[in-house]
Amino acid sequence: MSNGGAVYAAPGGARRLAARVRQRYPEVQSVLVLAPALVLLTLLYLLPLAQMLLRSILDPEFTLEHYQHFFTEAVYLRVLGVTFRMALAVTVLTLLLGFPVAYVLSTARPRWRNIMLLAVILPFWISILVRTYAWMVLLGRSGVVNETLLRLGLVTEPIKVINTQAGVLIGMTHILLPYMILPLYSVMRGIDPRLMQAASSLGAGTWSALRHVYLPLAMPGIVAGSILVFIISLGFYITPALLGGPRDQMVAMVIAGQVQTLLNWGFAAAISAVLLGTTLVLFAVCNRLVGLDQMFGGISR
Repeated sequence: MSNGGAVYAAPGGARRLAARVRQRYPEVQSVLVLAPALVLLTLLYLLPLAQMLLRSILDPEFTLEHYQHFFTEAVYLRVLGVTFRMALAVTVLTLLLGFPVAYVLSTARPRWRNIMLLAVILPFWISILVRTYAWMVLLGRSGVVNETLLRLGLVTEPIKVINTQAGVLIGMTHILLPYMILPLYSVMRGIDPRLMQAASSLGAGTWSALRHVYLPLAMPGIVAGSILVFIISLGFYITPALLGGPRDQMVAMVIAGQVQTLLNWGFAAAISAVLLGTTLVLFAVCNRLVGLDQMFGGISR
């Protein structure tokens, strides 16, 4: 009986022990909940990232030659500059275009809001390659845009948009616009519209109320969307490869060329490490200047 009682009491004792552990160490439960995701991130992200960093200095043996080659060749520094300028331009354009759309979404009636949200989300169901080819058709010398301009008499000959930075900018802005609209909309929907009415009743004009009341409240969405679009833009490959020219290469295109054509894995890894390091430095500077942790509700150290 005593043995049987011990057997039946064991599950209850284990539960009591687990309850005491959770009560004394509440972070243990959080770690257990996050454990599957942490293991997955380690296997699929951290290990490949570590392998890339090691290959940049151990291919074929320990050397810093790949980094020296990158920083001493002006062409690679120019590509890095083009990449960051293009990412910044796309971020600004998507913000200028996406802010009004997100504002209309947040203030529209439910029926129209659902229709507009569907229009924003619909591009996610279409391949980036298909959308880029569509822009090639629209912007080509015999495309819809040039044909329309010629028939209206606005130009005398087809304008060149494909294989230029303008074409890359148009294509990337169109593709990344939903990534700016959705974070903005999620924040704007929580802003009480009566605040703008209160500001107007106190004598503030439309632009003044927007600048001093609405924009500060929408700033978390602006920062979140800008960071998301900027980081995605840095690693964009398909659209710049199809719509850009030889002088408009971005870092992802150079990395692909080093891997696929030259089979120079060490140098490709070094370029990737430089891009990653530069992005982290810029993010740290933004966090220092803007206070991203406090903006998103984090606890400042």
